[in-house]
Amino acid sequence: MKMQWALIAGLVFALLTGIFAVINVDSVQVNLLFNTVRVPLILLILGCTLIGGIIVGSYGIYRQYRLQRENKRLHLRVAELEASVASATTPVSYDNMDSTRSTEPEHDQLHNDSIQTQQKGNNTGTL
Repeated sequence: MKMQWALIAGLVFALLTGIFAVINVDSVQVNLLFNTVRVPLILLILGCTLIGGIIVGSYGIYRQYRLQRENKRLHLRVAELEASVASATTPVSYDNMDSTRSTEPEHDQLHNDSIQTQQKGNNTGTL
């Protein structure tokens, strides 16, 4: 929707510039620092508008290229982080665990901490 409004605004601007240029067809004197020339005002208006459009279009293309490059870089970074998280976490199998007693002291400590947290009434949801 935003692009449609930008296109409509661009067309209206081009139409107004064209009308303005056609109305002004007299010759004008243009100083080019090293020489003075007489040019029809219609060519001067249309030429300056064209040069402005080329400058704005070039900046837009550069900006789009820069955003695409940053987007690629961020996608690679996300993939790298997902791979590191996937390799760092190991899947826990609950099928092999005894429900009454764990053989790992680390698991026992976490289980005891969880019970103590629940007894204290801390509802933070952390273990």
